[in-house]
Amino acid sequence: MDHIDELAHALSRLPGIGPRQGKRFVYYLLSAPATERTKLAELIASLGKDVRQCPECLRFYNGSAATVCNYCSDTKRDEGLLMLVEKDQDLSAVERAGTYRGHYFVLGGVLTLTGKGAIREKELVKIIDKRLKNNLKEVVLALSATSEGEHTADRVRELLMPYRDHLKISVLGRGLATGSELEYSDAETLRAALSNRREA
Repeated sequence: MDHIDELAHALSRLPGIGPRQGKRFVYYLLSAPATERTKLAELIASLGKDVRQCPECLRFYNGSAATVCNYCSDTKRDEGLLMLVEKDQDLSAVERAGTYRGHYFVLGGVLTLTGKGAIREKELVKIIDKRLKNNLKEVVLALSATSEGEHTADRVRELLMPYRDHLKISVLGRGLATGSELEYSDAETLRAALSNRREA
C-alpha cells in the first residue's frame, strides 16, 4: 500500500469519515504548506502527552497538575446530581447550555440492539457507590433520543436497580426530538430537556 492510500485508509477509520473523504483529506494535506502538515503531526503526537482521562467522570481533559478534571474538582457543583452521557462531546454540549450544575459520568459509547457496543459498566457502579457516600440523590440519564440511546438507558436502569431505594433516576424531558443526538442539540433545547426531566 502506498503512502497516499495508507493515510487515506487511516483517516477513513475516524468516525463519520469514509474512504473517499479520507482520500480528499490526504490530497488537501499534500497541497497544504509543509508547516501545516508538521503542525498537525505535532498536535496528534502530543495528544497522548498533554491530554488525560479524568479518573472520576472518565472524560478527556487537558492535563495539568490536577489529578481530576475541573468539573470533578469544582466544589460548587451539586454533589446530589450525577448526569450520565454517552461521550465527551455530549458533556460539552450540556455545559454550553449553562443550566446543569451537577457532576458527570461518561459512559464511553452506546449499546446497540444487535448486541454491539460497550459502556463502562464496572466504572459506573464504582462511581455510584463512591458518590452515594457523598450524598448522591439523583442520576440523570442524558442519552441520545435514538434506539441505541434507549437500549443503553434500559441497561443502565438494570445496573442501577440495587440502588433504587436511595436514588432517583430521571431522563431528559421534552425538548429533545426523537432520533436526535445530544451532541448536536442547541443550548435552548438542552435547557428545556433538562428542566423538564422526569423520573425514569
